[in-house]
Amino acid sequence: MSFFGFGQSADIDIQLDGAETRKMAEMKMEDGKKERYYLYYDGESVSGKVNVTLKKPGSRLEHQGVKIEFVGQIELYYDRGNHHEFTSLVKELARPGELMQNVSYEFEFNQVEKPYESYSGTNVRLRYFLRVTIVRRLSDIVRELDLLVHTLSSYPEMNNSIKMEVGIEDCLHIEFEYNKSKYHLKDVIVGKIYFLLVRIKIKHMEIAIIKRETTGSGPNTFNENETIAKYEIMDGAPVRGESIPIRVFLAGYDLTPTMRDINKKFSVRYYLNLVLVDEEERRYFKQQEITLWRKGERVRRPLQQQLIAQQNALQQMTLNNPHSIEHQRQQQQQKAHRQQEAQRHASQEEEEEEVEGAGVHPPMGAEPPSPQQSSTSPMQEELPEPPTPAPALPAAVAEPAEPEEPEEPEEPEEPEEILPPVQPQITRPKAGSEASIRAVDMSPPQLPSPPTEPPTSGLDSPEDEEFLEAEATTPQEEESESVSTAASSRTVAEPVAVAQ
Repeated sequence: MSFFGFGQSADIDIQLDGAETRKMAEMKMEDGKKERYYLYYDGESVSGKVNVTLKKPGSRLEHQGVKIEFVGQIELYYDRGNHHEFTSLVKELARPGELMQNVSYEFEFNQVEKPYESYSGTNVRLRYFLRVTIVRRLSDIVRELDLLVHTLSSYPEMNNSIKMEVGIEDCLHIEFEYNKSKYHLKDVIVGKIYFLLVRIKIKHMEIAIIKRETTGSGPNTFNENETIAKYEIMDGAPVRGESIPIRVFLAGYDLTPTMRDINKKFSVRYYLNLVLVDEEERRYFKQQEITLWRKGERVRRPLQQQLIAQQNALQQMTLNNPHSIEHQRQQQQQKAHRQQEAQRHASQEEEEEEVEGAGVHPPMGAEPPSPQQSSTSPMQEELPEPPTPAPALPAAVAEPAEPEEPEEPEEPEEPEEILPPVQPQITRPKAGSEASIRAVDMSPPQLPSPPTEPPTSGLDSPEDEEFLEAEATTPQEEESESVSTAASSRTVAEPVAVAQ
């Protein structure tokens, strides 16, 4: 019989699913030590496997059934005999029978409700655990596994600031202000204290965070205060109108969310205690309750997984939205065009730098020609003015049968070649000359001719006058000059005819 140590017995081991990857958290126990437990949240399923190992292989183990329980209970240290269970789920793993070898049982509690957070305080403890029981006639074989539960809260809808004026009549008036009334466990308390009236000698001022644990009800109520943190925020006597800033970080302390009337057994509240101490060691204090809540922690995935998730999201967006594809194509085209422009400008700058380094400057505009260019290339001299054709009228006077054709502007003739056909025959007038003059007079002129004047005596011959006028003339001036030349030849030829 196992009662005397001669019978069969067994060891029970509970393995949770995903234990390798599940997060663990610490909790301070009754003796002050901290232990680590697997962390669960409200509404999360609890599943795993129960391994039963026989201590004496080959011997049989009689039992009245194997069961597993998920239990949530509250233990009061002053009433340890009574445990108050608020959650209890039971699953049968095996019916009554015998165990001849080692065996494993799988279990699952689907979406278990966990209404309260695990807590271990001065006078009370709230815990969740799994209990496996092999029921036997004389003594049961029991194995328990504690779990840790955190309850997550959302941001409060109303989170007003705390502002209050307190003091002693005609002695001390202060006004303290805190930025919020509800803080999460990693938050920062920010506030100010204004001194409106100071008639007592204050030595220093401090602020403390106090946890108040209340257990029992009615006349059996017990309050236990614990100072979590204490700061000295002022040293010396303040003056009227002075303000003292406050900044307290909560992340470095072992805090729990505020609990109010948990299953009507206990409560946990937190207070900000402002204390002023005068030179006679008298203490003036004011407590203000604050609410603490637990914020869900952000899970940080590895960088590679984040990049893969972003790429998958972008691909899904581009597949579902054709406009985004077109937009991306346009952006790519614009980017390629900008890159080409930048390359082209860079290549041009490099070429300019190479040219400047070699000492050869590119032509920046039309430069005046050198003497060699002016003598050899007549194109540079004709750029300012269009080429002037040869005058037709003097050629008609000299050779009426063969009039000259206008020269091409690309190959203008030199002034020496234009002078010979322009010379008029004045000393020997012929009959044909009068006819040609009359023909010129009878033809209607295209432009009105200017008044003609007889040649001055200062000129030796009309050839010099005609040479001077023919150096720089336009086609319109040439026509007017042809008419005037004919008139002058007529005036000169008539006296010769009378003399004959």
